[in-house]
Amino acid sequence: MLTRDEVALVLAELSGSPRRVCELLYGSGLRLLEALRLRVKDVDFGAGELVVRRGRGEKDRVTVLPQVSRTALIEHLTLVQAQHRRDLGRGAGQVLVPSALARKLPGADRSWPWQWVFPATRLSRPDSTGRLGRHHMHESAVQRAMHQAVRVAGLAKRATCHTFRHSFATHLLEDGYDIRTVQELLGHRDVSTTMIYTHVLNRGGLAVRSPADRR
Repeated sequence: MLTRDEVALVLAELSGSPRRVCELLYGSGLRLLEALRLRVKDVDFGAGELVVRRGRGEKDRVTVLPQVSRTALIEHLTLVQAQHRRDLGRGAGQVLVPSALARKLPGADRSWPWQWVFPATRLSRPDSTGRLGRHHMHESAVQRAMHQAVRVAGLAKRATCHTFRHSFATHLLEDGYDIRTVQELLGHRDVSTTMIYTHVLNRGGLAVRSPADRR
């Protein structure tokens, strides 16, 4: 687990998409692949929420979108949308979508709402049709950036991308949020899994604010 100061030190050494991803790992409690598999339609700036589709156990859940990440994420999506328009102009722009959706809504794989929030930098062929499109960013790119950031930040402890998720849970509990609320945000099936983070008393009835916004 990282302290709040250590989180800030590591994030300060990140930039570009890896930083945007890691801000959501800590600010929203996402697993790495959950962040990378976010679609544009899963980000609700108005409600301040992220929808995690088919997380652990194949269940959907809703978690908090940190206020501190919104401006940078909006700017990031503006660039992604411009890239998507260029891709469409060259006859590409497809992403992999659920097969049932592809049958029900032809063209959904080229639509903006279904695009990845964090697309790969290179065009590829994401499905069996052979058409050019983009997969989501590969997890190894974020893992490499994280490893470098931890080293440059000079932390005297091991920290990975998943450490941000642990820190999200611990810091929420330190701030007095109810263990059941944290369980729901993390997508844990059993509250005993969430209890490993701390033994603080439950204090229900608080509206959730991301720990990223407390810095």
